[in-house]
This record gives sequence, C-alpha cells and structure tokens, in this order.
Amino acid sequence: MTFLVTEPCIKCKYTDCVEVCPVDCFHEGPNMLVIDPEECIDCAMCETECPVEAIVSEDDLAEDQHDFLEINERYSAKWPVITSIKPAPEDAKDWETVKNKRDYLEE
Repeated sequence: MTFLVTEPCIKCKYTDCVEVCPVDCFHEGPNMLVIDPEECIDCAMCETECPVEAIVSEDDLAEDQHDFLEINERYSAKWPVITSIKPAPEDAKDWETVKNKRDYLEE
C-alpha cells in the first residue's frame, strides 16, 4: 500500500505535506505534487497536512481516481523531489473546490 496525491492537488499544489515526509517521497510538477509509491513508507503523516484532502491511501482511492496510481508512478520518475514548503500558486484558493481538473494537469 502507498499514499497517493489525487486530482484535488491540480492547480492548488499546496506543499504543507512535503515537510512532514520522513522519506522525501514527494515530487513537484508544474501544477501538482505526486508521491513516489516505491519510496512511500505508508506513515500517513502527509495525509492530514493536505488542506484540500488530495492525499489518500491507495486502499481508499475513489473509483474515479484510480488512474492517479499510474500518474504518481509516472511523474515521480520524471519530476524533481521537493522537501520544503513553497508558497502556493496565487490562485490556489480559486481551484480548491473545482472538480474534474485532469485536463489542467501539466507535465
């Protein structure tokens, strides 16, 4: 089992979660974060830090979010590791409640 970053992170990209991760498994993309499922130790420390509840256990993935396992795997291999908090995008609050954001995911 692993924890994953899911759709609510897209365009919000809050980084509160990265600072509590004991194994540095977060990777930063242009407009979201992902977790390297091979590095995640399932400690769950990051889950409660996410203000938009984008981090979930693989076992608790909603059916419409199952593709985020592959998204986290693929992009954690490409994007750089992030270990400290950065400011959220200026318009992050505007995106917090937006649904169906997959089309906005930037590679």
